Amino acid sequence: MDFVDHLKARGLIQDISDEAGLRKLPQGTPFYVGFDPTAPSLQLGNMVPLIAAMHLGRAGLKPIILFGGATGSIGDPGGRSSERQLQAIETTNANLERHKAQVSRIFDRAGVKAEFANNMDWTKDVSVLDFLRDVGKHFTVNYMIAKDVVKTRLDGEGISYTEFSYMLLQAFDYLHLYKTAGCRLQVGGSEQWGNITAGLELIRRKLQGEAYAISFPLIVDSQGKKFGKSEGGALWLDAERTSPYKLHQFMLNSEDSQVVKYLKIFTFLDLARISELEESLRNAPEKRECQRALADELCTLVHGAEATGDAKRCAEVLFGGSLSGLSAAQLQDIFSDAPSSALPADRLNTISVLDLFAESGLVKSKGEGKKLIASGGAYLNNERVSDAAQSISAQQLIGDVLVLRAGKKNYHLVRVTR
Repeated sequence: MDFVDHLKARGLIQDISDEAGLRKLPQGTPFYVGFDPTAPSLQLGNMVPLIAAMHLGRAGLKPIILFGGATGSIGDPGGRSSERQLQAIETTNANLERHKAQVSRIFDRAGVKAEFANNMDWTKDVSVLDFLRDVGKHFTVNYMIAKDVVKTRLDGEGISYTEFSYMLLQAFDYLHLYKTAGCRLQVGGSEQWGNITAGLELIRRKLQGEAYAISFPLIVDSQGKKFGKSEGGALWLDAERTSPYKLHQFMLNSEDSQVVKYLKIFTFLDLARISELEESLRNAPEKRECQRALADELCTLVHGAEATGDAKRCAEVLFGGSLSGLSAAQLQDIFSDAPSSALPADRLNTISVLDLFAESGLVKSKGEGKKLIASGGAYLNNERVSDAAQSISAQQLIGDVLVLRAGKKNYHLVRVTR
């Protein structure tokens, strides 16, 4: 199975140019995929081109990860109905360094080597006149407005010349890498297809060269919603923005109808192993073996094995598992959707467990609280409470939080304020 068939088998090809020629690319041929640093972190959806690039790297092609120091300062109009706000160059550069660190860690975990590049390096000294003569001359306005991304914006609120020119900058990137690095293939999301093929056109017109392109499909759930979006917004690859626990839980909650597709796209599990997991899904869906494998594999790729282990321990807390070894930050992450309240530190050693349960709202009255404690249904930090008069001490704090539970699933987080 060559690399084209491999990507097809994993559902990673949407569009492809000159498939017969592409299959003939020799081992070691450079290819590139680009990311614009318009946000402080890459998002979960960016894992599609990253994983595809790693598959190609494992197949013997040479990955170049292009960070858009130049294009990111302009803004890709793709996937947007309105004009982007231009961000400061300093912000773009800071984002770029964070993106580079994220990608470097992910490629290291996958055991794939990649070269990094920044398109600002070859665009910053190009004059407007040179760009118009050497690049713009090869594109008609008719060609550019026929692209879906431009057509959509023209049918809406319009598009600035800045964003209209974006595809020319991306085409220039491909031309530069074709000439200087021997790059023969560009890959990217399906929304990039118009920009990618503009690069093919520029290479053909200027150099009469043969170059190729692959786009990846937009990944959606069963409702057609873009993958990688939670109720709280985007899921980030930065652990400070989206914790490993949140990422692991998101993948663990994948729908049965989508999870096999996700296993092919977001993991390196071989297709035979995925078929075994699919069989388990058919015969014992309640075991959720597909979802567990997906969550473990992707979380480990993004954050490492230790973080995945911590994420699984955090999940066990929701089923009464021990809180030992967990930090206050992890507990606040786990119980971010649970009710919470503040307790002044000067009430420690004076407030009883019963009073705390009553004030939290987990019980409607102290009488109900006494019954709950007597029946063994009250828990402090997931340990059963037997003495209603027991006072809350500083020694029971985990950082600055306490976790109350009534019954099996009714949690309340108490933050001690000083």
